[in-house]
Amino acid sequence: MSAGTDAAAAGQSADERILHASPLRKLLGRPELGSVVGAIAVFVFFAFFADSFLRATSLSTVLYAASTIGIMAVPVALLMIGGEFDLSAGVMVTSSALVSSMFSYQMTANVWVGVGVSLLVTLAIGAFNGFMLTRTKLPSFIITLGTFLMLTGLNLGFTKLIGGTVSTKTIADMEGFGSAREVFASTLTIGGVGFKVTILWWLALVAVASWILLRTRAGNWIFAVGGNRDAARAVGVPVNRTKIGLYMGVALGAWISGQHLLFSYDVVQSGEGVGNELIYIIAAVIGGCLITGGYGSAVGSAVGALIFGMTSKGIVFAEWNPDWFKFFLGAMLLLATLLNAWVRKRAEATK
Repeated sequence: MSAGTDAAAAGQSADERILHASPLRKLLGRPELGSVVGAIAVFVFFAFFADSFLRATSLSTVLYAASTIGIMAVPVALLMIGGEFDLSAGVMVTSSALVSSMFSYQMTANVWVGVGVSLLVTLAIGAFNGFMLTRTKLPSFIITLGTFLMLTGLNLGFTKLIGGTVSTKTIADMEGFGSAREVFASTLTIGGVGFKVTILWWLALVAVASWILLRTRAGNWIFAVGGNRDAARAVGVPVNRTKIGLYMGVALGAWISGQHLLFSYDVVQSGEGVGNELIYIIAAVIGGCLITGGYGSAVGSAVGALIFGMTSKGIVFAEWNPDWFKFFLGAMLLLATLLNAWVRKRAEATK
């Protein structure tokens, strides 16, 4: 009887392996489907209401705005898929820029030394968030809210203590500034239209994050810890290491964004970045990430950032009052969340 049962089970398993999901089921199962539909709608909307929206220079501006959000939205999306938040992500960008600038200026070193020190410090902040989360078992909301407040105070306190003002000193005349600007803040001219290098950073992060999620064991770990942490630990997933790695991924994105901020404007204001963490989360949620974790994609977060870029600049091109931007952003968040929920239900119904 046992042998027959085993054979039946094996046969059933074999049958399941040879089943192929229909194209419709695969499409409905993609986390970014709702955001892609929303992006198309936003594009058509502003193409109709803003005459200059379809110009090449305008699209370049839209992509730049999207990239500055997308660089952070990608690692934030991976963290959310892993079931956690990071409310310190916005001010961490400013912290990264401040460390690079102040270390280079005070030590009169090549600015690349400051960039390297900033990388180490920023990754340490991310590791701190992950370590505190895994050791204390406190919610990530509390841990990263505390880090947010500490970094906000440190950014202002150290900047005033070292420089006497709320902004850093210029480092534009220091050795290495030009080459660093080429890497983090240059403009590439294609067909007579300038495109910021941040667009390449953004696309590279999307590609790497998608590869990690879909092609590596680490990607399986991320989905597992976000779906059910205890079950993941029971099957041997290194939950703590995965979460710490995800927080360090957010820190890496903050470092890239911070260097762009510094080498774009040379001077950094210590109070910048507050509130941007919500924009990164919004982009990830619009892109299909669930607040509860275990579901989402890097491509979806990129599409969410693109929607943000199209909306923020489309309102300007349409010559509307920019005060309405936050209203549109909130409305898109609600609509995208509802659309994503509907898509998931449809996907489950076709199984």
